[in-house]
Amino acid sequence: MKAALIDNGSLESAAHRNLRNLAAAVGARAGIPLAAVSWKHSDRIPASELGGESAWTLAPWVRSQVANGEREFVFAPFFVSPRGAVGSALREDLAALAMETGGFEYVFTAGLSDELAAIVIDRIDEAIASRGLHRPSVIVVDHGGPSAVSAELRDRIAAEAFAALGDGIGPVFAASMESPEGSACSFNRPLLSEILSSPALAAADTVVAPLFLAPGRHAGPDGDLARIARAAEVRRAGLRCHFAGLVGTHAGVPEIISRSLRAAARSNHLQLETP
Repeated sequence: MKAALIDNGSLESAAHRNLRNLAAAVGARAGIPLAAVSWKHSDRIPASELGGESAWTLAPWVRSQVANGEREFVFAPFFVSPRGAVGSALREDLAALAMETGGFEYVFTAGLSDELAAIVIDRIDEAIASRGLHRPSVIVVDHGGPSAVSAELRDRIAAEAFAALGDGIGPVFAASMESPEGSACSFNRPLLSEILSSPALAAADTVVAPLFLAPGRHAGPDGDLARIARAAEVRRAGLRCHFAGLVGTHAGVPEIISRSLRAAARSNHLQLETP
């Protein structure tokens, strides 16, 4: 049985390098080889930006493994919400690949889902301590998308952060970076830009806690989130946005994913390939 750490994919080389580094760290802890595989997009990154080795995406990787006789896979999802729209589409792609290749079996591990709130709370606490903030407002922000499941997860994490940090923080808000058009996706609102402009947010220190895994087009010092925050600071005198660390780069992530990988192997009676 082959194992892979799988993310959504990105055109940013930093995101895929992060996936590779994490796969190596998780594999070392779990005692198994773990491939770094993106669902889409990453195969368009020039190999020269990835140490000369092109990124694998899901369909070519699965086809190559099946061609070599492999028919059993375990995937460790590196997603914020593996049960949202991305997770559903990923499973549809795997079903199509299984039909195309004559069939194979696969399971998913829990990934980060069981401990995501604890990571976000730790990231918020780190931001407050490192900047010496006093009872800042907090905004937990996700990407936004067509699935209410992801928005429900974001809202739950915001509520857990408020419950855990109590008197150490001010009001807590849940927001999305963006939203598809139409009332059917109203669960994404409010948007980050709307909260930062709202009278409900005091014009003072605010910790923005991104539900994003790796630096790229949206997250990071020059990403969309940072630009939204800087624009809001220009509009509102006294507003200071402080970004908490990304979820996927938290020091505890390799051990969390390796535990979920070992647990999936035990519960499904899997014999994973060892080095």
